[in-house]
Amino acid sequence: MSTESQVQLFDEDVVAKAQELIARYPQSRSALLPMLHLVQSVQGYVSQEGVDFCARQLDLSEAEVGAVVTFYTMYKRRPCGEHLVSVCTNTLCAALGGDAIYKKLSEHLGVGHEEVAGEPGEQGSIMLEHAECLAACDLAPVLQVNYEYYDRQTTESAVELVDALRRGEKPAPTRGAPLTDFKGAERQLAGFFPEDEQIYRSEVDGPSQAVETLRGAQLAAERGWTAPVAEDAPLPEVEKK
Repeated sequence: MSTESQVQLFDEDVVAKAQELIARYPQSRSALLPMLHLVQSVQGYVSQEGVDFCARQLDLSEAEVGAVVTFYTMYKRRPCGEHLVSVCTNTLCAALGGDAIYKKLSEHLGVGHEEVAGEPGEQGSIMLEHAECLAACDLAPVLQVNYEYYDRQTTESAVELVDALRRGEKPAPTRGAPLTDFKGAERQLAGFFPEDEQIYRSEVDGPSQAVETLRGAQLAAERGWTAPVAEDAPLPEVEKK
């Protein structure tokens, strides 16, 4: 990418947002993670130009930024689709059908892990990935689209979901905010939301609780169960060095 193209990509608005991120932290380098999400909200992935942009904004070396990018799986090193479909293939989800869902979607879309069906970034394009635990074992098997949850999936429902995405539709998640595209989700992960309260609520409000997750707490409340409290228990001594 030429210098001129890079300037157009990371324009004054993006630089201003980067500086806003830096101002939120006592040490500028602490802004690196959200700044990488900001880069992905612009590019749809983190290119070498994105690495260089973050390095210059934070006065870090490209090696320091690159080490972070390659460590965390949420940062993509190749152009992503309009939607990122993450299928949980960790133990419980895999045993309950996650492996079968991933295999079916891979065959249906004709892509493998972190490959894109369609032209990257265009409407209806999808990057597929198998993911480690998505922290919803009580609702397994699960998948996410742009990090929003779709619970209790089957191979059939998963195929219907990706087909709807490819048609330009945005089916409502089981839990979480209304579905946006990958770049929109990355902008939110970077910490930028609409200033208009009504628009803000329409973008981020959604059901976040599941009946199964809360059932234990409800039973405890109904039956008066409480955790035992050790009264006057001495605090453990911390060895001083």
